[in-house]
Amino acid sequence: METSDDVLVVEDDPGIQRMLRLALRSQGYGVIAAQTGEVGLSLAQANAPSVVLLDLGLPDCDGIDLLGRLARVCDAPVIVVTARDQESQKVSALDAGAVDYVVKPFGMAELMARIRVALRRGAQHPAQGGVYEADGLRVDRDARTVTLDGAALHLTPNEFALLTVLIDNRGKALTHRRIQHEVWGYPTTDDYKTLRVLMASLRRKLGDRPSDPRFVRTEVGVGYRFVGGGA
Repeated sequence: METSDDVLVVEDDPGIQRMLRLALRSQGYGVIAAQTGEVGLSLAQANAPSVVLLDLGLPDCDGIDLLGRLARVCDAPVIVVTARDQESQKVSALDAGAVDYVVKPFGMAELMARIRVALRRGAQHPAQGGVYEADGLRVDRDARTVTLDGAALHLTPNEFALLTVLIDNRGKALTHRRIQHEVWGYPTTDDYKTLRVLMASLRRKLGDRPSDPRFVRTEVGVGYRFVGGGA
């Protein structure tokens, strides 16, 4: 079994790095590895990996800061793999652009499944082209840009994914579980807390008030409905 996908592993623990190398190669992935953030950044720019596995506790830089720098040099989805299990760290990583967050110790089968989900999401992006424009909101999927009343909005990858899922289903009440499946590829196990945090951040950037929604209405006990464009 062999794929055309390379995985960049940025991990300073030699034992975990070796374990990941063996597991990834057994699944047919190419592996590029770095023990520091700066080397990882250079390898990401030079090799254009399909996925990045990133530890937050690196010896030379903060992993959260590195997330933003990685986004400027490659388009690969980043899965954080870390021993830090605080909710605040998870939220910070997702806000900074990570598409997923895995806490050590982890099951290798689960990690491989999450890599496959990230790869599927990346493969779907080019097909979801086109421009949505209504009520002052303009979303260009090809350029991956969003403007509101002419001003650029800077959305994280997950915020962009959430917005496009809502737009694709405008007028429909989407359940929390349905949105989780569309954005992350699987349901989370935190009682929708991560989704609520993500939605609150998106609404803040859209200038949306839950009590008087311009774009996203809360469906109590169900989920959310996109109401822009007269939906």
